[in-house]
Amino acid sequence: MDKVLSVSLGEIALKGLNRKYFEDQLIKHMRRAIKDLGFEKIYKEQGKIYIEAEETKFSQMINRLRKVFGLVYISPCIRVGKDVEVIEKAVLKMVKCKIEKDKIKTFKIDTNRADKNFPIKSPDFSRQMGGVVLKTFNELSVDVHNPDTLIYIDIKQNVYIYADKIKGYGGMPIGTNGKGLLLLSGGIDSPVAGFLMAKRGVEISAVHYHSYPFTSERAEEKVKDLASILSRYTGKITMYSVNLLNIQKEINAKCPEKEMTILSRRFMMRIAEGIAEKQKLNALITGESLGQVASQTIEGISVTNAAVKLPVFRPLIGLDKIDIIEIAKDIETFETSTLPFEDCCTVFLPKHPVTKPKIEDIEKSEEALDINYLIDKAIESMTITTIE
Repeated sequence: MDKVLSVSLGEIALKGLNRKYFEDQLIKHMRRAIKDLGFEKIYKEQGKIYIEAEETKFSQMINRLRKVFGLVYISPCIRVGKDVEVIEKAVLKMVKCKIEKDKIKTFKIDTNRADKNFPIKSPDFSRQMGGVVLKTFNELSVDVHNPDTLIYIDIKQNVYIYADKIKGYGGMPIGTNGKGLLLLSGGIDSPVAGFLMAKRGVEISAVHYHSYPFTSERAEEKVKDLASILSRYTGKITMYSVNLLNIQKEINAKCPEKEMTILSRRFMMRIAEGIAEKQKLNALITGESLGQVASQTIEGISVTNAAVKLPVFRPLIGLDKIDIIEIAKDIETFETSTLPFEDCCTVFLPKHPVTKPKIEDIEKSEEALDINYLIDKAIESMTITTIE
């Protein structure tokens, strides 16, 4: 009678001929998440992944594995052979644990007979095990509709008995859907955007814009702290720090004040695209939410998009601020995001920014700027940091 952790897969289970690729990527990330804790073995068995490790490390492992995208549920299991008497003992042990831990009064047995060579059908085996439980624990009763606990029995090559299903984030394993460059500010939105795209299997790098010395070094450290928190979910992040001050000065001197925000944004997108192309990244990612600020109107987003050719992912586009804050709190970036350090967007901030820019007006203003020179100089002077 052994203790193991079982991992339930999400969308990966629906994959066809390339399912093995997704499972192998998932196992790679699981190994990365728990390698320092030590484990004996990770193996696959009929639709699930199992981890052999010391039971004393289960709690830490579950906390780490919850953050690995692709996992839907994690369950501590008792693993036994297909001997009915041994299975009975394991079920009784699991029920006793639930009585002591959760003070349960009702239960239900749920059997899944993946091995059809096992002689007793699933409904019959559930009734048989339920009878054994009732006979042993007189204080319990069966409730098939709303039990205090479900006792699961998975009959495969081995038999696995479990009751708890700790929810993971689901999604797809990191790296199975390409690579993206996240425009990471010090605000609430962009870390959430990076998290959501990583959940869809995108490997995340980040670019951060600052206006040092008009913005402080501590403001940039705040963004690195956010990247560090994000890396708990995404793995290693390469962060490119770009000083935007010279570009902002040029815009301020040669272009209409009301266009400062949208013109700066177009430069940010062009610089990000330049970095992405050199690093062979497939898309840009932003934390924009429609209508949230002046540059995030349909017109503003359209003009911003027109500056680049790469696809731009905006996973927050239809969310309101409350939705975004809830996710930020859940992934633990909210507290850091709300620290009061300025970012580059506060430099030369126009009193009345244009909210419905026209592409012809913006392109006309940009004629006064040496766009390629400014972009090249900004990229040449950027710093690169690896964060994990």
